[in-house]
Amino acid sequence: MEALHEEMPFDLAFHPSCPLVATSLITGELNLTFFFQYSRLFAAKAHKESCRAVRFVDSGKVILSGSADCSILASDVETGKPITRLEDAHENGINRLVSLTETTVASGDDEGCIKVWDTRDRSCCNSFHCHEDYISDMTYVSDSNQILATSGDGTLSVNNLRRNKVKSQSEFSEDELLSVVVMKNGKKVVCGTPSGALLLYSWGFFKDCSDRFLGHAQSVDTMLKLDEETLISGASDGVIRLVGILPNRIIQPLAEHSEYPIEALAFSNDRKYLGSISHDKMLKVISLFHPPLHVPFFQSKQEYPYSIQLWDLQELLNGQQLVHDDKLGEPDSDDSDDDGMDVDMDPSSSKGSRSTNTSKSQSSDRLASDFFANL
Repeated sequence: MEALHEEMPFDLAFHPSCPLVATSLITGELNLTFFFQYSRLFAAKAHKESCRAVRFVDSGKVILSGSADCSILASDVETGKPITRLEDAHENGINRLVSLTETTVASGDDEGCIKVWDTRDRSCCNSFHCHEDYISDMTYVSDSNQILATSGDGTLSVNNLRRNKVKSQSEFSEDELLSVVVMKNGKKVVCGTPSGALLLYSWGFFKDCSDRFLGHAQSVDTMLKLDEETLISGASDGVIRLVGILPNRIIQPLAEHSEYPIEALAFSNDRKYLGSISHDKMLKVISLFHPPLHVPFFQSKQEYPYSIQLWDLQELLNGQQLVHDDKLGEPDSDDSDDDGMDVDMDPSSSKGSRSTNTSKSQSSDRLASDFFANL
């Protein structure tokens, strides 16, 4: 499926149980699309400034969105109407939202502050202040109850939720760190950079990277872990690639956004669909396992102003719909580092704490009982 937005999207998220995908736009708008029937359920003006991050919470009944206006908004998934808003969730614009558990989410802002929120009472339960620039990406490691975060200051941090402290932080790299995934059964952490290099850190040895893979020609802005050996990368050249880690290699390109930078990637909850958004204002949803569906176009743009296409990833992997790519990375490389666990010392410095004012209004579940059943 391809859906053309009127303005540039910043983030996307799939519903945890239904074929719905939410996108947040630079205009502050929040869109919800039912991609099986290719219909937009609603488009709501959620924020005064750009809506940079979006996630589903409360079993998919609520959509959380974070904005450059420093607020976090909870919206009803059926109507798009606001449930509650934290006006000053951060002192600076919010850049990232990541779901941790069923009742907790983490947010990162433009000045490097990370906060963890309990969605039941809308309170901040953890905060970390070790970065000096925007939070570019975060991932949650459930086994150790830690958040790994990358920042525009060129560092990777390991934040322990149980102890509410920054456990480790890397040295400054030459590049900003833009994206992060954990691979190799928790033994390797991979970070994307503006130069296109992937930096590999061994778990427990975060001070400096143990390997560097130069397979991308341009900035690696977003990544998704496919399995322990492979990831999917989205680069600023508009190409989505399948990448092998240790041995490091570009396996092949999967799809493209016409040379426009890839802004974000996301899996559906059942991992059967891959969604991508780009500066071309396009949302694309790729079917990972099902055969391609051929659907008729609507009779008029007024009925549905989107162009529609479904791709089958298996066909892409078999080379039937490959994107031409002249730069396929360097020869395979290996990494001989011994993997230790949690041996780095605490970072030597961190920023001072910041205070926030949060509102604790009561939430209401206005979801119709037959809404998801009808889908």
